[in-house]
Amino acid sequence: MPGNAKAASSIVPIEVTGTNKREKIKCITDRLEEGVRAVFSSDEYREYLDFLSRFHDYSFSNCILIKMQLPSASLVAGYGDWLKKHHRYVRPGEKGIKILAPTPYKRKEEKEVVDERGNKTKEEVEVLVPAFKIVHVFDVSQTEGEPLPTLGVDELVGTVEPFNAFMAALESVSPVPISYDAIRGSTHGYYDHVERRIVIKDGMSQLQTLKTGIHEVAHAVLHAWPEDTNLPPKDGPDKRTKEVQAESVAYVVCQHYGLDTSDYSFAYVAGWSRGKELPELKESLGVIRQAAHDLIAAIDAKLGIQEQEVTA
Repeated sequence: MPGNAKAASSIVPIEVTGTNKREKIKCITDRLEEGVRAVFSSDEYREYLDFLSRFHDYSFSNCILIKMQLPSASLVAGYGDWLKKHHRYVRPGEKGIKILAPTPYKRKEEKEVVDERGNKTKEEVEVLVPAFKIVHVFDVSQTEGEPLPTLGVDELVGTVEPFNAFMAALESVSPVPISYDAIRGSTHGYYDHVERRIVIKDGMSQLQTLKTGIHEVAHAVLHAWPEDTNLPPKDGPDKRTKEVQAESVAYVVCQHYGLDTSDYSFAYVAGWSRGKELPELKESLGVIRQAAHDLIAAIDAKLGIQEQEVTA
């Protein structure tokens, strides 16, 4: 979501009440809920909702097709929609993402009917036959033009101390490999369900890089597709809930280590929630707290090992 970067500032540890990790995590998630709820009353949020209303919701099957062809895709629309509705044009040479569009047609068929006396006759009826055709859509990263409405900030700016140790610990506890690459557009990173790897945009600030890494690791831990099918489980959480869970875990873990991502995370979670009651967040609090607790414990263990190795 394009926007402005947060002004650079020194990282100040955040005071969190609680005598153990679980109590501290609960304190942080309570703060997250309050912060997200405040976003809903802003004019910026209403503008953002109006913008999103102009995008189509894609079927389960088309979502799979989109992610298989461009794992980093965030907002997709047809060539004409980008131009007419959003005043953006697709860059020359960009390849479209293939999806299936419904193209039902009518045809006449003979149907056997039985009257009150039991006599059978044939009657011509018109039926609607389901059919599909391949159409092409393009991700926002493949377009240029007028800026899009945003919530919060587009990118966090700040340093993390010790950054290299944090990233090494995160890479070590991640269930899939983490790599860095040039990702076009506003996407900061993605978890590739098919290739089972995480890609983080190269060249971002230390704080944004670490936060993005935690977000994608949360996806890899909580939302991995079963290896025997390589397809998303049909009884799993929807995309909204997945994004709320992943960003909430990232917020909690960063806050635990004194890294404030509020300007980014509050707006991100609000953007994915269905309303002020925050159903995705409330229903996921147990999952978020447990995942954050496990990730913090694993990172703590790795940081402790690294520190001993350095001082030995």
